[in-house]
Amino acid sequence: MSLFKKVTDFAKSPQGKKVVDQAKKYASDPKNKEKIDQVKNKFMGKGGSGSGSQGGHH
Repeated sequence: MSLFKKVTDFAKSPQGKKVVDQAKKYASDPKNKEKIDQVKNKFMGKGGSGSGSQGGHH
């Protein structure tokens, strides 16, 4: 069984749905969203340090 299949099966289970719901609530909070973006950018090699104001200016 592939990892993706395991994750999909878990997400469809009652426990998985609860975890997904909690993750959505956490991610919808602006403070948490900024933290998530910082971690995501760090892993994607875009830095992540700084004040957190990531505008689209060049």
